[in-house]
Amino acid sequence: MHQSPPRSTNELLGYPADARLLIINADDFGMCHATNAAILRTLTEGLVGSTTLMVPCAWASDALHLLAENPAIPFGVHLTAIGDGPRYRWRPLSCRDRLPSLVDETGHFYTSDHMSAFLADVRLDELEVEFRAQIEMVLAAGLRPTHLDWHSLRIHRRPEIFDVMFKLARAYGLALRVRERPLIERVQRLGLPCNDYDFLDSYGLGSVGKIERYSQLLRDLPPGLSEWAVHPGLADAELLAIEPDGAAVRQADLDSMVAAQIREVIQQEGIILLSYQPLQALWQAG
Repeated sequence: MHQSPPRSTNELLGYPADARLLIINADDFGMCHATNAAILRTLTEGLVGSTTLMVPCAWASDALHLLAENPAIPFGVHLTAIGDGPRYRWRPLSCRDRLPSLVDETGHFYTSDHMSAFLADVRLDELEVEFRAQIEMVLAAGLRPTHLDWHSLRIHRRPEIFDVMFKLARAYGLALRVRERPLIERVQRLGLPCNDYDFLDSYGLGSVGKIERYSQLLRDLPPGLSEWAVHPGLADAELLAIEPDGAAVRQADLDSMVAAQIREVIQQEGIILLSYQPLQALWQAG
């Protein structure tokens, strides 16, 4: 029996085939005060349509309060199991005795320079326990996320981690970020909407001339659904202490996401900005 091809994301979302759709998601809400302040500004004054919360971080409580005060902001859970560097580290929400493959001898998540060993050794059942705890903490705060994504994990090197996240997305009625092929094709074959192209991580663009680079990327945006993961932050003393090499990237993202030039290009090009809310509705129904 001939099987018809899956419906396109544009069709699933109710847009014509030539529509250019874009989700701009601000990652790392809750990481620190500098990211919280910047992300909130891009959500309320700028072009960012949604954000994702890092629940294990020190400023997650502040982020939860900000979301409660601004209930119209769509947000997801930025599933976290790996740290960025030695200056500012995070611990799991679950008891460390239940998660021996996720933590080092100090009880902290491993940092990204241990990525290869972490991906080789992490137990999927322990990862699921911690990810569930992060989702449940958000729900316990009376908030309802729209989607899941993840912090820094190189899951193309351990695709089974994506399976854990997909299972959780289905269990909690959430959409899921899909970064690259062949996972995009796999999800679309199931009739679920996701981005049509490998997503853009703003760290790959650096910090110099970023408004112009974003403007050109918008002019070149193809039909279908694209996603940008941006990382707004205030390059203040706090952020420079936490992330001296990345603070300029975050400040450039903040400046770009509130820039009049970027807004004008979006309007001129007829690009439609979305959040994950319409995707979540279809993931819940699917």
